[in-house]
Amino acid sequence: MNISLLSSITLSAIMMLHSAMAATGDASSPSQVSVPPGRVVISGTVPDEASKAALLARLQEIYGAGQVIDQIGVGGVVAPPNWSANASKLITQRLKSISKGKLVLEGTTVSIRGEVNSETLRKAIANDFAAALNPNYVVKNGLRVTADDQSLVDRALANRVVEFEPGSAMLTESGKEILNEMAEALKKLETKKIEIIGHTDNIGAPARNTSLSRSRAESVKTYLVAHGISSQALNTSGMGADQPIVSNTTEEGRRRNRRIEFRVSQ
Repeated sequence: MNISLLSSITLSAIMMLHSAMAATGDASSPSQVSVPPGRVVISGTVPDEASKAALLARLQEIYGAGQVIDQIGVGGVVAPPNWSANASKLITQRLKSISKGKLVLEGTTVSIRGEVNSETLRKAIANDFAAALNPNYVVKNGLRVTADDQSLVDRALANRVVEFEPGSAMLTESGKEILNEMAEALKKLETKKIEIIGHTDNIGAPARNTSLSRSRAESVKTYLVAHGISSQALNTSGMGADQPIVSNTTEEGRRRNRRIEFRVSQ
């Protein structure tokens, strides 16, 4: 991936006998969050408007104005002393080096998930958090180092589009040629699992696009299994038109968005 962004941030104080919920699911279910490319979502509940304003300003400073999706609720929670200031300390430039990530601050517990390109960076992010916070805070480092394997896959795909016949999950000959190369690259990953993710352009009904993207991902899996990749190593999903990488306003843009992604998941 050329751009690594933190997928979502949930900052929530602890409510009496109840933890605040993220807008797309609870904090233990980061896979439920769907974020447009280049954007960062902040959700959850903060104690007051001043806390919200400070966090949004910090995020906009790091990611840029217009890139932050605000889903924060205000009030109804009890925060530890200096909670808002400590929350702002967690939003640093290093977060932009995390891909498919999620940062959760719940009271005095910090959880960070996602993928980074080295063990040194994985430890540095957790150490930064620990150094910025007082000893009452607990940091749970769920970051994974995957970039070496992911880079192998990305180089094999080489920014090409695995193409299908129009409106179907039938691979074109050029699509098969790319998958022949992908199969050879995936064989080098041994015990790693690969997520095959289908995407479409925005033409047509959303439900149809989602179904088509899933079918195309399954078609790719079937082809790769037939070319020596273990079925157990491959998972599939379909995002429909929800995650375009370029504008859908041109035919070339729509062609780029009708794509298959390969992600090393472990």
